[in-house]
Amino acid sequence: MPVLNSTQVADYHRDGFVIVRNLLDAEETDLLGRAARDDRELDRRSQGRADGEGGSVRMSLWNHPGNGIYGMVARSARVVDSMEAILEGEVYHYHSKMILKDPEVGGAWTWHQDYGYWYQNGALFPLMSSVMIAVDPATLENGCLQVLKGSHLMGRIDHQLTGEQAGANLEHVEEAKKILDLVHVEMAPGDAVFFHCNILHRSDRNASPNPRWSLICCYNAARNNPFKESHHPRYTPLVKVADTAIKEVGIKRFEDDDSNVAWMGDEDQSARSLEERIGLQRRP
Repeated sequence: MPVLNSTQVADYHRDGFVIVRNLLDAEETDLLGRAARDDRELDRRSQGRADGEGGSVRMSLWNHPGNGIYGMVARSARVVDSMEAILEGEVYHYHSKMILKDPEVGGAWTWHQDYGYWYQNGALFPLMSSVMIAVDPATLENGCLQVLKGSHLMGRIDHQLTGEQAGANLEHVEEAKKILDLVHVEMAPGDAVFFHCNILHRSDRNASPNPRWSLICCYNAARNNPFKESHHPRYTPLVKVADTAIKEVGIKRFEDDDSNVAWMGDEDQSARSLEERIGLQRRP
């Protein structure tokens, strides 16, 4: 699978996202899905995040890619080279997460920008990007990703705590919705979307009888090394692997991988730090 071409990179910078069909082929997608479903460690490490709408989103989050199948995807040449084309230079793995939107109970993600809280971790510039890879079909019915096309050009918007999630200022969101196209990112398993850290995005609750699991790998430009320590890593050299490594590693789950991926659980204070910051600003 080649890296993003110049047209796709241009689309990304214009729209704030670009969809890539079949980033993983059928065999790779099957391996990833089978590994995740049966991974007891992935399940054990999952945490719920209240969405402020009466639901909760379950996810597992880790800082270092590791040597299992998840790490092979995050470190694969096709993904890393694409990120380096987008961010115009060396990147490192900021963190990855598996979003586990289970049938009929998987909660929503409120409107937000990833940089709305990542900047608090000491990243001075929005030289950060993510790729979401569909493990299951992502549809309107099961709460697929929604983006406001071109909203990354608005810059960072103030965020506040919404349930246990960081949510963008709704006044700005509502005004943006009046002039920007709302895109529902529907994907088949193996499809992916690369998206800018400042694009406004959300997803609805999964009210369908079908799961919607997705792997999200996040990257920061090496030259954007955070100026302070946080719960996500500062610059850590990323060891890239050949695309063939995904199939070669096979169904190697977290429970089979003894590398230290630095799991995040209650230590993930990205959203909570907003509450603390706002509280400090309000003090006389």
